[in-house]
Amino acid sequence: MSLVRAKKFLGQHFLTDKNIAQKIVLSLRPEGKYTKVLEVGPGMGVLTDFLVKHTDYETSLIDIDGESIEFLHKKYPEIKDRIIHGDFLAMDFHSLFNSQFAIIGNFPYNISSQILFKILENRDLVPEMVGMFQKEVGERVAAEVGTKAYGILSVLVQAFYNIEYLFTVKPGVFNPPPKVNSGVIRITRKDSQELGCNEKLFFQVVKAAFNQRRKQLRNALSMFQPKDKIDEKTLELRAERLTVADFVEITTRLQA
Repeated sequence: MSLVRAKKFLGQHFLTDKNIAQKIVLSLRPEGKYTKVLEVGPGMGVLTDFLVKHTDYETSLIDIDGESIEFLHKKYPEIKDRIIHGDFLAMDFHSLFNSQFAIIGNFPYNISSQILFKILENRDLVPEMVGMFQKEVGERVAAEVGTKAYGILSVLVQAFYNIEYLFTVKPGVFNPPPKVNSGVIRITRKDSQELGCNEKLFFQVVKAAFNQRRKQLRNALSMFQPKDKIDEKTLELRAERLTVADFVEITTRLQA
C-alpha cells in the first residue's frame, strides 16, 4: 500500500511512535460505560492498529481525507463498514450511534476547539474522550481557576467533564513534525449533567466574561444588566477568578 501524504490544509501530522500510540489507546477507560469507540482522523492507522485489537469495544473511524479512507479500507477490510468518509464536525452523532461511545484521536490543531464544542453538544452520547491536541490547548482545557490559561474552554468543558492532562508529546515523533509540543488529555463525563441554571444563558455569560477578560464583570457582563442582580464584590472580579460554580451562581441570579 502506498503511504498517505500529510496535507497541510487539513492540519495533518501523522504520529509515528507506536509506543506513544499504544499509551494513548490504553488511556481509554471503558469499564462498562461504553462499548463503541470512534477514532477521529486516523490517517494511516497508528492508533487504529491498537484499537482494533481490543475486544471490549467496537472501533469505528471517521476521516475527511479521501486518500486516508482509501488506505484504511485496504488496511482494515474487517471493519470496512465502520470506516466513515466525512467531516466529524458536521456528523450527526445520533444517526450513527444509538448508544454511548468514546472519542479518541490525534486531532488536527486547527479544529481543536470545534472538536471539544462538538463533544459538549453531544455529551449525552459521549462519556469519555482521549485526545492529542496542541499542548497549549490541552493545558487550557485542564487549567485551574486563576491561571493565565484558564478561559472559556476550561469553564465550559469542566462544567460537564472531569479533565486529566495525561502527558506531553514532542514534535519529533510526527511526520511532518509540528512546530510545537502536543498534549494528551482525557475528559470523563460527570455523573450529573444538571447545571442548576439556564444552560444557554450560562454559555453566553461565560463567553461574554472571557471575551473581555481584562475588564471587571460589571463591564464584561453589562449587556445582561447585572448591577441590581449581582453583589458589588463579585462585579469587581475578572472572569479568570470565577469557578464553574461561580458562573452557575451568576447565571442563576441573571435569569431571576
